[in-house]
Amino acid sequence: MRKVHEAVESMEVYSPAEERFNRQRRTAGLFFGPVIFLVLLFVPLPLTPGAHSLAAIMAMMVVLWITEALPLAVTALIGPLLAIVMRVAPARAAFGPFADPIIFLFIGSFMLAEAMFVHGLDRRIAFTALSSRLVGSSPVRVLVVFGSVTAGLSMWISNTATTAMMYPIGLSIVSHMTKGRESDRSSAQFALAMMLMAAFGASIGGIGTPIGTPPNLIGIGMLDRIGGVKISFFHWMLLGVPIVGLLFAFLVVYFSFSLKGLKVDASHAARIREELARLGPMSAGQRNVLVAFGFTVVLWLLPGVLAIVGLGESAFGKAYAAAVPESVAAITGAILLFLLPVAWRARRFTLSWEEAVRIDWGIILLFGGGLAMGELAFSTGLAEAIGRGITSWLPTHSATSLTLLFTAVAIVMSEAASNTASANMIVPIAIAVAQAAGVSPLQPALGATLGASMGFMMPISTPPNAIVYSSGHVPITMMMRHGVVLDVVGYFVIVALVMLLGTLV
Repeated sequence: MRKVHEAVESMEVYSPAEERFNRQRRTAGLFFGPVIFLVLLFVPLPLTPGAHSLAAIMAMMVVLWITEALPLAVTALIGPLLAIVMRVAPARAAFGPFADPIIFLFIGSFMLAEAMFVHGLDRRIAFTALSSRLVGSSPVRVLVVFGSVTAGLSMWISNTATTAMMYPIGLSIVSHMTKGRESDRSSAQFALAMMLMAAFGASIGGIGTPIGTPPNLIGIGMLDRIGGVKISFFHWMLLGVPIVGLLFAFLVVYFSFSLKGLKVDASHAARIREELARLGPMSAGQRNVLVAFGFTVVLWLLPGVLAIVGLGESAFGKAYAAAVPESVAAITGAILLFLLPVAWRARRFTLSWEEAVRIDWGIILLFGGGLAMGELAFSTGLAEAIGRGITSWLPTHSATSLTLLFTAVAIVMSEAASNTASANMIVPIAIAVAQAAGVSPLQPALGATLGASMGFMMPISTPPNAIVYSSGHVPITMMMRHGVVLDVVGYFVIVALVMLLGTLV
């Protein structure tokens, strides 16, 4: 069974024109990043020496993140490193956020996702759902089930890994359902809808839980450490799941119009059942992953359940919240993977250390670096200065207007930079501006966090987009056309639900 990173690398392909653009963008970043750093370092600014130096460092980091001149995680390490060298902060303060509890939530959830992928549990879930006789020959029902599985899995494992897994399944379905009709316009529409559902459904599904996509944990972490607002796993889902439901429902309705009247070969269901049968009965490893994963989810959701039944403020509820935060629950679930055996005599367990260390450490370092720079921006007074400067330009300073602004900025930024880098750049600014305006940073920061998960227009916007673009079924003009529609709808859905449900979070 291939591991997550191997599956992603084998499918994330760019066209020659996009490769040239990426190469030129990276080259420009290597030159302009240091230039901007030096210019800002020597230009007089109305800031304290520490804030002045940090402004130059952060400006260079923004350029390097947007252009991806260096690996994102390397850029995240450069910031704290320069902050120490330039005496902005001592090493303990600059590197401390790399050991934030949310880092361990990342590590535990990534190991659970890796185990799911290693043992093929994700493929079993997908084949079981798609082999249902209820799916039949209706392209809309196929699309709904395929998209539901994609979004559902993406709530718990990375968007990229989900797309990498669902992409070949989607291609197989397209091949069987349109066999002999490849030149038919309606068949091309079905292929386009299936491929875009694999990418868009994964990106939408990631919004549903804190661990679904890195921007969620970045927003939660920054709100906690620099905004003074704590969001639990359960309370995030009170906002995230409705957004996923509305955006997914829109996708289904939107694509169903293009599939109207299409009749397709139903033999795909038999082929899917063959694939499911080939997997054989559920393995010990798959059962163990379900046990560890289910146990972890229960630990994550229990505080919310206790609050619903009125026990959240009880002695047990308070003791549980203090003893088992989300990071402890995630690490507990990950440790279970090393204790549950798949072959006791051979002393083989559900996850080996060699498999566990294949998780995406780059995302973890990127989060730590972003959190470190956010804290330094507030401790040096740079964030306050930026907040006052931006506030002076805004005609209104209400929580609603700031949420409208930063959600839009994050969505636009996510088209040009990775969603993780976008969240690292926009969320601390949203918090700073909200504090300077004298309003709660909760809604603006949530809008920026959720907006960073959009980015549906271009293959370079997100890895899921790049994966499905490589299929040949998704012309770039069609991705842009459908992507901008989803960006606009996502903007209004995010703003509306953040303002309506943000207080629940």
